[in-house]
Amino acid sequence: MKKYLPLFLFVFVLSSCIKDELMNAECDILNAWVEGDQYKENFYEASQMRMENISSAEKEIIFTVRSLISLPKEMPVFFDVTPGATIEPASGTVQDFTKGPVVYTVTSQDGAWKRQYTVSFREASLPTFVYSFENFNTVKSETNYYHEFYEIDHDGTPIYLWATGNSGAVLIKKDSQPEDQPTYSMVNGYKGRGVCLNTQGTGQLGEYMKKPIAAGNLFMGKFIFDNLLFNPLQTTQFGYVIDREPVRITGYYKYHPGPVFTDKDKKEVPGRVDEPSIYAVFYRNKDEQGNKVFLYGDDVLTSPYIVSKAQVASLPPTDEWTRFEMFFEGEDADNAMVAEKAYNLTIVFSSSKDGASFEGAIGSELCIDEVEISFEKPDNE
Repeated sequence: MKKYLPLFLFVFVLSSCIKDELMNAECDILNAWVEGDQYKENFYEASQMRMENISSAEKEIIFTVRSLISLPKEMPVFFDVTPGATIEPASGTVQDFTKGPVVYTVTSQDGAWKRQYTVSFREASLPTFVYSFENFNTVKSETNYYHEFYEIDHDGTPIYLWATGNSGAVLIKKDSQPEDQPTYSMVNGYKGRGVCLNTQGTGQLGEYMKKPIAAGNLFMGKFIFDNLLFNPLQTTQFGYVIDREPVRITGYYKYHPGPVFTDKDKKEVPGRVDEPSIYAVFYRNKDEQGNKVFLYGDDVLTSPYIVSKAQVASLPPTDEWTRFEMFFEGEDADNAMVAEKAYNLTIVFSSSKDGASFEGAIGSELCIDEVEISFEKPDNE
């Protein structure tokens, strides 16, 4: 037995070393997310509720929300960590992120390594004030494809500032490409790429529902698909937090109207020529009780929370890129409220001015590019 003892000890020691090596020495957060329908309204997009494939070099995890003021004081964040690792505070425990970042400590499976992360929520605001519409994704829906547009935040994060009705329009199509939709990225913009908006027919189903056309649209806000069939004016939720008061908006457009203007029954309206629409609305994003306020298709130009509006009075047909300019008119903003980010801004483009009422001309086309928000009056004012 004695002659086998050294061999036994060697095997035992080797086995112990293998077990030690199998203990994971990594201590990373892989994914982080917020879940629960009650928290969705705090985000502009559901995708913003989840951070995936977090780099092992990252030490900060930042979620972007609509408003810090309305953020719940008890918010759970969930984590995937490297196998065998533990995290403290535990995944899914509620924290008060309104007071600032929360520090999480991840400990490796072997207990030898620790890493600290700060998790915080920041308020979304307009990432830029010049919009060249160079950034877009191609989204697949069944057998159809459409474009969605986004801006780039200062840290490189995509911000889905712009919304369209494309996700609803593709329901009546089959095997269609982005250029077949009411709103799509065009190659020959004023500079680089631009956006093309065009008014289309909605087929037999649309005519039966008294919604015979779909105007191309692009707006700051969110398209709420669930309201499409029975409350279409509530599909367009307008507004994005802004931390200053706008004075004017400029940009470039091209436009030609479709040949036949029809009403919501798809009956021709003799003598009427379709027109596009470009306007902007600056409004208070909370009511007197502190509840969040958003504007929709039925009150975007009439809400009592509107502070000022800007609208291009005339957009005559043109095949050449033509500059437009509009100034905000209305009340002055409260400086303290501006500092508290208590205002939202939306900019709205439509290929048919009365498209929200399903009146317009199929074939009307509005192209836009190089839109800029200014905050100081021109020198000659």
